[in-house]
Amino acid sequence: MYHKKLTAALAIAVLGSTSTIALADSPGADWITFEQAMEKAKAAGYTELHSLEVDDKSWEGKGLKADGKKYEFQMEGTTGKIMLDEED
Repeated sequence: MYHKKLTAALAIAVLGSTSTIALADSPGADWITFEQAMEKAKAAGYTELHSLEVDDKSWEGKGLKADGKKYEFQMEGTTGKIMLDEED
């Protein structure tokens, strides 16, 4: 009997917790591709990219520039225009 209660409690805890997991954002249908976003970042002076991901309506990333410093950037999803580019 104890085993059944423990199993039921565990199942409720696991199933209940999955409802709070956030799914990653996906690029829109009219967005530039991941590869194009990488090229735009390189054109903006990034020599090494550490991350590049979709967040809301933009590509966001971090990387190194030629000066050896870490920077973060935000790029408009449909055009690839750099909207934020600052030292991290």
